Amino acid sequence: MLSRLMSGSERSLDREFSCTVRLLDDSEYTCTVQRDAKGQWLFEQVCQHLNLLEKDYFGIRFVDPEKQRHWLEFSKAITKQMRSQPPYTMCLRVKFYPPDPATLKEEITRYLVFLQIKRDLYHGRLLCKSSDAATLAAFILQAEIGDYDPGKHPEGYSSKFQFFPKHSERLERRIAEIHKSELIGQSPETAEMNFLRKAQTLETYGVDPHPSKDVSGNAAFLSFTPFGFVVLQGNRRIHFLKWNEVTKLKFEGKTFHIYATHQEDQKIILTYFAPTPEACKHLWKCGVENQAFYQFEKSSQVRTVSSSNLFFKGSRFRYSGKVAKEVMEQSAKIRREPPEIHRSGLVPSRSCPSITHGPRQSSVPRTRRRAVHISIMEGLESLRDSGHSTPVRSGSDGNSFLNSYGNRAEGGNRTRMAEFSEDSYSPSDSVLPTPVSNDPSDQAQVRHTNGPRSNQEEGGTELCTQNQAKPQGKSRPTQHGPEERVNEFICSLARLFLVTLALLFALLLLLIVLTESELDLAFLRDIRRTPEFQQFHYEYFCPLRRWLACKLRWMGGHLINK
Repeated sequence: MLSRLMSGSERSLDREFSCTVRLLDDSEYTCTVQRDAKGQWLFEQVCQHLNLLEKDYFGIRFVDPEKQRHWLEFSKAITKQMRSQPPYTMCLRVKFYPPDPATLKEEITRYLVFLQIKRDLYHGRLLCKSSDAATLAAFILQAEIGDYDPGKHPEGYSSKFQFFPKHSERLERRIAEIHKSELIGQSPETAEMNFLRKAQTLETYGVDPHPSKDVSGNAAFLSFTPFGFVVLQGNRRIHFLKWNEVTKLKFEGKTFHIYATHQEDQKIILTYFAPTPEACKHLWKCGVENQAFYQFEKSSQVRTVSSSNLFFKGSRFRYSGKVAKEVMEQSAKIRREPPEIHRSGLVPSRSCPSITHGPRQSSVPRTRRRAVHISIMEGLESLRDSGHSTPVRSGSDGNSFLNSYGNRAEGGNRTRMAEFSEDSYSPSDSVLPTPVSNDPSDQAQVRHTNGPRSNQEEGGTELCTQNQAKPQGKSRPTQHGPEERVNEFICSLARLFLVTLALLFALLLLLIVLTESELDLAFLRDIRRTPEFQQFHYEYFCPLRRWLACKLRWMGGHLINK
């Protein structure tokens, strides 16, 4: 009896496992999950714990043993998505940034988005000018510690807190000045709302960078925002494509393609290379989901997409959630008392320490005229270890993927680092549009571009990135000529021919099973008894079989006689 009870308890343990979800304030929610439970069940438990109704903006993220990040798919079982053994640890993160955070219905939702963007600011994903950075940091101060109090906040109090990866003393003083004089009387919810409104105007709002390389081998970061597809390279945004301009996202192995249409007839193809095939597939799925969420009017318009152009090659994926417009319409129907928000007593952060938890580690040199010397690319490289962006694998491929920038950062005079003083904190002032040819003769041609445009295309604008001593290699557009189009057409015909042969072979096997096998299955028996099949068998198949047997005997005898 005792052994029976023990075996029963062991079977029960095998059917359950523990799962911990790290929330945006770095507190943790732990629950017991059934082995066949789907991702939707876990997400609902977390949202119920947070008392969150506007939940479609959020998702659960996890990291596999290969250091590759994934979004938990709600329609699939949790255990089938994991490549490790329980217990599992995951993170709640903003998956789809609200295009306008001020339109969020409930304060609890705005607060969680505020925590996410504050985390983005700390990890260097939200890039901005020094003046904007000071304003954002002052809003954070006001939201978390309230009005300035000389008794509680001595001189230099803002230097004890870290809002960005690195910054200067002058920026710290500017943060304190704004907090002391311009934000007095603002409640935490008001300061958070003002923070969101300011962050929403920045070009890197909602950026979740995926490391990659362009066709010239230059490091770049790809991202999908509420407004479109973005490419960051060096300290500049070199490409921006609105969602209605993106016609297709495709990947093959490590290669990621973005097809877009500008104006009427001009087509653009951007090609980038991810560090691993897994990272490239994750990049593709993120792009498909973001485009479906922000572009479509209704979720019923979303279709299954394929990573390839023809038949069954590649991966197939379909976004299964609500789209942005449906989420906003559903939020407008919420009628309940605002839930209580606990802003105090936050757990110390593992990746983004709250400003209320002691002084920051001093990492900013006090010399060099109190300016910070750091490249944007170095800041983006730090995202590999953050809890939000797509990392580079720790293997040989991953280590060499962006090490060139790290090595140059240590090279001293060999590399001219971008100096981000109080007047230049980010590439926001020098935005480069996606290259568009003004020559009418090129309108019907497909452009295959990467990297910054040439000086002639930009009208003499300086395009060298500041974190390199020499200009990056210019990416020259390659046109798809008639020969390439003919080759693609021939490849498509070859694939069609092979697929047709495979289908005919499968039909032949099925026919042989029906006519020659002795399998006594119900459905086979029913087919054999139909008059049509019997007529086909006796009038066509049997004569064909006798003819083939005769020919085979003749060929065998002919070979033996030789």
